[in-house]
Amino acid sequence: MKPARSLVLSLVTALAATLGAAWVALPAFAAGATASFVKTADWGSGWEGKYTITNGGGSTINGWSLAFDLPAGTTLGSYWDALLSSAGQRHTFTNRSWNGTIAPGASVSFGFLASGSGSPTGCQLNGAPCGGGTPPPTTPPPTTPPPPTTPPPTNPPPTGDLPKHLLTGYWHNFDNPAVELRLRDVPAEYDLVAVAFAEATATPGALTFGVDPGLAAALGGYTDADFTADVRTLHSRGKRVILSVGGEAGRVTVNDAASATAFADTAAALIARYGFDGIDIDLENGLNPTYMAQALRALRAKVGAGLIIAMAPQTIDMQSPAGGYFKLALDIKDILTVVNTQYYNSGAMLGCDQNAAYAQGTVNFIVALACIQLEAGLRPDQVGLGLPAGPGAAGGGIVAPSVVNAALDCLARGTNCGSFRPPRTYPGIRGAMTWSVNWDVSNGNGFARTVAPHLDTLP
Repeated sequence: MKPARSLVLSLVTALAATLGAAWVALPAFAAGATASFVKTADWGSGWEGKYTITNGGGSTINGWSLAFDLPAGTTLGSYWDALLSSAGQRHTFTNRSWNGTIAPGASVSFGFLASGSGSPTGCQLNGAPCGGGTPPPTTPPPTTPPPPTTPPPTNPPPTGDLPKHLLTGYWHNFDNPAVELRLRDVPAEYDLVAVAFAEATATPGALTFGVDPGLAAALGGYTDADFTADVRTLHSRGKRVILSVGGEAGRVTVNDAASATAFADTAAALIARYGFDGIDIDLENGLNPTYMAQALRALRAKVGAGLIIAMAPQTIDMQSPAGGYFKLALDIKDILTVVNTQYYNSGAMLGCDQNAAYAQGTVNFIVALACIQLEAGLRPDQVGLGLPAGPGAAGGGIVAPSVVNAALDCLARGTNCGSFRPPRTYPGIRGAMTWSVNWDVSNGNGFARTVAPHLDTLP
C-alpha cells in the first residue's frame, strides 16, 4: 500500500503545483486510522489533553503508536490509558494491553496533563501523519543553527503549576467519624489534595490503591472509575491531586534497592492509572532516607519533572538535620516540592533558638519549629505549616485558624509574632496544610475559609 500512496501523493502535489490555488481545497488523502486532539481543560499555566484514535479503515488495527512534539517550555505530567516514552520534546504514546485492538469504525482514547501553554505538533500515528494534522515540512532545515535558548535554572523548584502560597488538605479514602466526601466535593479553597492513603503489599516497597469499600458504602456507591473522573474534575478546576503514602497505620518499607525499585514502579503505575500529580511521604513509623531518596528519584525519572513530591513528617522528625526525614528532605532538595510538618500531637519542643521548650498550640511553637527547617537548608518555598482542622482531627495542638495566619505573618513579614521572633523573614514560605479536608468540612470549613484567603495576601 505504501508505494501506491506515495504515487498518489506525488501526482496530487504535481497537479497542485501546476494548477495553483484552484487545488487549495483538495481533500487530504484518506487514511485508515486517524487521531484527533482536544484540550479538555485549560487553566492558563497548564492543560489536560486527549487524543482519540479512530479506525476508519476496513480491517482491525492491532497495536498503535502516536507521537508528537511539544514546544520548549511545555512539559508532560501525568497520563493515562497509554504508555509513554520521551526523547527530548518528542513524546510517544503506545497502547496498553487492553486497548491496542481497534475494530473498524471503533475508537480509543488516552489523556495526559501538560504544564505550559504550548500544543502538540508533528503528530504521527503508526508512522503516518495523524488525520487532519500537518505532515512534517519538506523544506530543508536552515544551514545556520538557531540561536541557543536560555538554559533553565540548575535547581528549579518543582511546583507542578502550584501557586506561590498554597493550601494543602488530606482527603480520607476511608470511613471514620468525619464527614465522608467524594473527591470532587473537596472545597474550592484547597490547591493541593493529598489522597490518604496508598497501602503496602506483600512485596516490600510496593504500593497499591483503590477506593476503600467502607467509603464506597458510606457514599452509597463510589468506584475507582468515579474517583478517576473526580481527579480529572479537580484538574479542570486548576487543582492538583497527589497520593499519600503511609499514615499512622502505614507499613510501607523501602529499605534496600529492590524495594526502592518496587516503590518507584508501582507508584508510577498508580499515577498513570488514576492521574495523580505526585506523591506524598507520610511514613510515621520510620524511613530509610538513602533508599527512599533512590525511590523518589527513580519515580521522578519515570513520571517527569512536573512530579510533585511532598512530605508530612511528625514534629519530632524535623528537629535535627541528622534525622532520617530531615536528611531525606535535604538529600532530594533539588526535586522536593514541599515539607508540611505536622505541628501537632507533639507536646512541648525546642525551637531553632534551642533555648526554650515551646508549648504546642501556640504561634511560638509553630514559628520556632518551622525556623529549624528554614535555617537548616530548606528553601522557604519548601516549608509548609501542618495543623489540624479543629475538633476531632488530632489529640493535641489544635489551634484556631487565626493562629495559623499569625504564624504565616510572623514568618513571611515579621508581624503578629509571639515572644519568639525568627532571625529573619521568609516571604516565600509555601503555605499551610491541614489534617484534614474531611475534618474541616465536619467543623464548618473554618480552616480553609480563614487560611486560604490569607495566603493570597502574603508577599
